[in-house]
Amino acid sequence: MTNFWKQSGIPHKGWILIDVIDVREDEQSEDETEYESCMMCGNERIRYVHIVEHREINEEFRVGCVCAEKMTNDYLNPGRRESELRNRANRRKNWKKKTWKLSSKLNWYIKVEDHIIVIFKDKFTSKYKVMIDKTIGNKFFKDLEDAKMAAFNGIEYFKENKEW
Repeated sequence: MTNFWKQSGIPHKGWILIDVIDVREDEQSEDETEYESCMMCGNERIRYVHIVEHREINEEFRVGCVCAEKMTNDYLNPGRRESELRNRANRRKNWKKKTWKLSSKLNWYIKVEDHIIVIFKDKFTSKYKVMIDKTIGNKFFKDLEDAKMAAFNGIEYFKENKEW
């Protein structure tokens, strides 16, 4: 197990946080998740991977939150970004538990924060489409569950872009 904190030639400060990713996929259990190891300290089982880069190093380092904070000398943003991903994962988990209603036109719908999300079958393809308020998505989905997750992603997109 590598510990770059103890190796010479690897800078300890001056890194820039590029991104934070969640390595657990939808529907994946804790046992199925392929966790990563921190490239800086060697800590195993990192779910939220912080990607950092340094002008003197030709590769990105994939590290845990604590190492990212130390390397970037930023004790706010790595934790905040990880917290945002944790919250999104919890919202996604709760989204799957929501109860949808069936309209008289046999479309599935749900009301979320004064917005109406409708899932309907396209009459030409028999695949599902998603409509959030008056905006109809461009993609087709093979089943209802995929369409529901697309609706969740659409809501998240609108919230992130302050269109919600």
